Amino acid sequence: METKANYVLIGAFTILVSLFLLGFGLWAAKYSSDKSWREYDVVFREPVTGLTNGSSVQYNGIAIGTIESLKLAPNDPRAVIARLKLQADAPVRTDTRAKLSMTSLTGSPIIQLTGGDPASPRLTETPGNEVPIILTEPSALQNIADTANRLVERLDKVLSQENVERIAGTLENIESLTGSIADQREDLSALIANARKASEQLNTTLDSTNRAISDVDREFVQKLPGLVDRLDTTLAKLDSAAGGADQILNENRGAIRSFANDGLSQLGPTLGELRTLIRDLRRISDRLEGNPTRFLLGRDAPKEFEPE
Repeated sequence: METKANYVLIGAFTILVSLFLLGFGLWAAKYSSDKSWREYDVVFREPVTGLTNGSSVQYNGIAIGTIESLKLAPNDPRAVIARLKLQADAPVRTDTRAKLSMTSLTGSPIIQLTGGDPASPRLTETPGNEVPIILTEPSALQNIADTANRLVERLDKVLSQENVERIAGTLENIESLTGSIADQREDLSALIANARKASEQLNTTLDSTNRAISDVDREFVQKLPGLVDRLDTTLAKLDSAAGGADQILNENRGAIRSFANDGLSQLGPTLGELRTLIRDLRRISDRLEGNPTRFLLGRDAPKEFEPE
């Protein structure tokens, strides 16, 4: 009996030790795992269609973790909280931003982290939050959706019933205009033919004008040397005449000064006497014209005989 009891004790001890070692190994593995990974929250204020638990999280295109869970914000159902499980050494800093992205046109959406200045401090927990919160920025998907919504709104305004009726009226007017143009096809053909003839005549006139201008230019160029020589000769003569006049003025400067001082001072009285003489001559002329006999003979002219 004692031998069997020893075996039972040994077996129980062995089982307890094995369970302890297994629990310690699991605890060590979990501790190591917790030390290798960190959790973050991202709050999106846009639809996250396509994101699922386990979706990839990338930092500048490199996978650094996955999405651990997705849920609506308790206080604001318009916001979605994504719990991220990232590598502990991921460079998540205070200026790191998260946004939705697509790996390809047909791929599922992922969360893309960008930014992170090396000089910025690492992102840590804030009071009131379980884990650090990474701020978001508008994604390309959201921008495309917003643009599409604006385009749809504008198209809805453009394609309103009033605008559709206007477009229909414009098309009817265009159809009437094209019909009128088709009816006047012969007149348009004649107008085009006349325009072509006028263009040909204009080209002929321009050619003639160009030739005339070329002839005038050629003749002017040929005569230009002679004109330049004549101009030089004339300028030389004018220069010589100016030099002679200057010399005459220099030689007679005293006489000119004497004339200006003496002659001009006597010119005033002379002009006065000349004016008096002209007035007396005018009076004599008037008397001579009115009664020449009395003026010349000192008596009146004989009267003409008038028969009774």
